[in-house]
Amino acid sequence: MKLWQKDYPLNQKIETFTVGKDRELDLYLAEFDVLGSLAHTQMLQTIGLLTKDELEDLQKELKNIYKDIQNGNFAIESGVEDVHSQVELLLTRKLGETGKKIHSGRSRNDQVLVDLKLFMRNRLQRVVKETLQLFHLLLELSDRHKDILLPGYTHLQIAMPSSFGLWFGAYAESLLDDMQLLQAAYKITNKNPLGSGAGYGSSFPLNRTLTTQLLGFESMHYNVVYAQMSRGKTEQTVCTALASVASTLARMAMDICLYNSQNFGFLTLPDELTTGSSIMPHKKNPDVAELLRGRTNRLKVLPQEFNLLLTNLPSGYHRDLQLTKEIMMPAFEELLSCLEITHFMLAHIQVKQNILQDEKYAYLFSVERVNELVLQGIPFREAYQQVGKEIASGSYKSSTDIHHTHEGSIGNLYNKQIKTEMERVIANFNFQAYESAISRLVE
Repeated sequence: MKLWQKDYPLNQKIETFTVGKDRELDLYLAEFDVLGSLAHTQMLQTIGLLTKDELEDLQKELKNIYKDIQNGNFAIESGVEDVHSQVELLLTRKLGETGKKIHSGRSRNDQVLVDLKLFMRNRLQRVVKETLQLFHLLLELSDRHKDILLPGYTHLQIAMPSSFGLWFGAYAESLLDDMQLLQAAYKITNKNPLGSGAGYGSSFPLNRTLTTQLLGFESMHYNVVYAQMSRGKTEQTVCTALASVASTLARMAMDICLYNSQNFGFLTLPDELTTGSSIMPHKKNPDVAELLRGRTNRLKVLPQEFNLLLTNLPSGYHRDLQLTKEIMMPAFEELLSCLEITHFMLAHIQVKQNILQDEKYAYLFSVERVNELVLQGIPFREAYQQVGKEIASGSYKSSTDIHHTHEGSIGNLYNKQIKTEMERVIANFNFQAYESAISRLVE
């Protein structure tokens, strides 16, 4: 069954090529396709395209299909092109002619669009939840280890004293920036395209405001041409946000790989989180961090994939856009998996104390020596040159006491302020609005 089926058969090779992975990926969209139809049919009844009895029958069967999907009892049958066709087929089997009426006033284009919007909105909420949990763990680790010093590096050369408090807290604040990008992506996603049809609206007096409210969207894509132009652009924006989170995880994973190595030895992973070598009995490899680095680095390419896919597309719908599913949908699952394993790894990570007592880190405190001279009244440039001469002559000695007190420094992490900023960002998602709307739709 195909919603566009004509009186002639499609060449099998063409069908296989054009359908691609749609039937497999459409299973991700099944529950959201039903939600879109629940809202659409309610709207159709208000404009006289369905009777009250027809609406009641359709709503009942759509909710039964929704329950089957939730219980894992839904499949796209052989010979059925996509999820939209499957849902309509199930309704027609149960309700006959009434089942054939649900497509009035919409195209498969805006039907796919609303499914994708609802899917992305749902998955973004899950990413936000997992990212927030990791954020809180990083702040907890930062506070717990705030007094344990750590070498700071520039150019991979020993630079200045840092701390595990700063290191863990830095990645927490990085996730705060990522969360703001996720929020921007969510705001763009949370707009209703339903009613835009194939991109040019409908001669039916559709009530798009009603479906916007029923589906819990914050607003709608007002211009029907732009509603279709948002296909691909929305996914690109979402994947840019996902790639930002992935970038934070990738950089942290690289730090862990370095810091876990014997040449650094700043932290260790418990034995049960490492793997071994088939030839070297002493090896305890941080495969989890290495694979995390590799997987998140792959996710960082997502925006560029969309850049290339969307290059030179004019307005209107084009079949190229079908491929956005293949890029975007697996990306959510991959990032969610990476967030979960990062949380698990960090919850078990062990940090080393007294690292800076090793003499090789003595020069970390050279700036402290310069500042000490400045406080004695020596101009900074002269103090800098004096300490340089001390180092060159081998007479350099410096106190290892740290007295950093300004905002965001070793002695004043500002973690409470970072947490407050995150709370403000999270509140602006307003997930409750759409959750309440969906609950009313399916109750």
